[in-house]
Order: sequence, then C-alpha cells, then structure tokens
Amino acid sequence: MRVAAIDCGTNSIRLLIADYADGQLTEVDRQMRVVRLGQGVDSTGSFAADALLRTFEACGEYAEIIRAANVDRIRFIATSAARDVSNRDEFLAGVSDRLGVEPDIISGDEEATLSFQGTTSGLAALEIPGPYLVADIGGGSTELVLGDANGVLAAESLDMGSVRMTERHIHSDPATVEEMAAATKDVDELLDSTKVPLDQARCLIGVAGTVTTVAAVALKLTEYDPGVIHHARIEAAELLDTTSWLMGSTRMARAEVPAIHPGRVDVIGAGALILQRLHDRLDYDGVLVSEHDILDGVALALGRQ
Repeated sequence: MRVAAIDCGTNSIRLLIADYADGQLTEVDRQMRVVRLGQGVDSTGSFAADALLRTFEACGEYAEIIRAANVDRIRFIATSAARDVSNRDEFLAGVSDRLGVEPDIISGDEEATLSFQGTTSGLAALEIPGPYLVADIGGGSTELVLGDANGVLAAESLDMGSVRMTERHIHSDPATVEEMAAATKDVDELLDSTKVPLDQARCLIGVAGTVTTVAAVALKLTEYDPGVIHHARIEAAELLDTTSWLMGSTRMARAEVPAIHPGRVDVIGAGALILQRLHDRLDYDGVLVSEHDILDGVALALGRQ
C-alpha cells in the first residue's frame, strides 16, 4: 500500500509518500514548502490572497509528485492556521481542485493522537523511558502531547508559534531586549496556562520544522541532513547557546547559515525561544529531536485502513 500524507500548517506545507507493510512505513519521498499560509492571520482573521496563492502552487506541485508515485491513498490535513479563518471555504476549495481530495481540518484531539503515534513509532529501539512529552512547535500554535506506551495521557494546543510570536513581538532587526522580554512573557504565560502535566514527562521530544532547524544550527551542520538530525539529542547548554544566538542575531546573519531554510530565517528565533522556555520547565536535560511527526502518524493511519 502506497500512501501520501499532506500536512498544511501556518508556515509550511509538507508531503510524505511512503509504502506501508506489516505495520511499518518505508519512506519514498518527503517534501516541504514554506508558504506562510498564516501570514497576518493573528491580526486579520483571514488568509491573505498571496498566502493562498503560494499554498495552492505548492498543492499543484505535490499533485504532480503524487501522480508520478502511483499513490493508492491520500489524506490532506490542516491544523492551526485553518481552524478559525473567515475565508476557510476558499482555502478548502482551492486545495480540493488541485489535489482531488477534500482537506480534513482535524480536531485538536486527533492532531495530538496522530502526532504522538508518528513521533513515537520508532522509539522502542532507543530504550528511552516514558512518559514522553512531544512538542510540535508550528507557525501558529504549539501542540503539547504527553503519553506513554499505552497512548496519549494529555494534550493541548497553545496559541504560540514561530510566526505568531514574531508578528506579535519581534519588529526590529535584531530584536531588542524589550521585544525579547515581551515574547518571553507571552510564552511563559501560555505555558503557565497549560493543562498538560509537564512535570510527569521523562523525555522531551521536539518535532517539525522549527525544532529540526534549531537542531541543525546547534549541531553546526553545513547543510540540512535529516539522517543526522533524526533522534539527535541536543544538550541543555547547546540549546541555550543556539536560542540566544538565533534571538539576538540579525536576519542577514541567520540567512548565511546553510541549515536554515530561507522561509524560516525571520521567525526561527521566536520558535527557538518557545522550545527553550518549555525545556526549562521540565526535569529533563536536553531535547530529543525527531524527523518523524504527525505526517508519519497520518501515513500509518492510512495504511491501517
């Protein structure tokens, strides 16, 4: 069974094509486009016209890739960015026209389950004890999912992400001390409000583009290498040094780092700050980074149908 999973978030749209057999996935292709669908949504409540065009263009590219791969089943999911916008129908129709499938705007509970399943599916060989806290830091929101071998114990989506925090607080280049303090206060207040019992976590697993980019910078990679990043462990001191540099550097300096995708240059500092403030609340030293995430969870679910 060959399946295709597409995840459309606030900052990027991603594709995974994989073969499913005997409960396992074998990756065929993994793609990512930074489309910034959530551009200005925090203030306007709707998708910008140019953001929709970028997203539809990426959908057209993915449609060609999927056709060439002879995929049996496809699922397109949308999460934080598409839940509450006023022009959601325009977005749904544009995606359906290009990919031939109806997009699913999934609930927070389903998002948590798929993310946890996709992230933890390959952890058994590492022999890391749970419970695990999976943190998916997106452009518009951060999903926190606490779980163990029996499944999800608690989950919540918080309205903080790399794009949202940048648009709210970071307006200078480089960010001023006052801007960084305001962003930190906002993040801390949201973490204070979470219903997820963070103190129960015995391992912090960071997933998706913000975390993997921070990891690539911390590891000083000269180019983005998923094989090196997957299941890498970033120590606390490395995380702090990396976050401090990303928050305090100029856009030009970040743009010169090969491992940072151009579409993340302006927002990666705020994303790193979210990861840093979350890490500092846990009784766990460092972050385990995973290239597997909600995309893998969607693909596994498609294969099991």
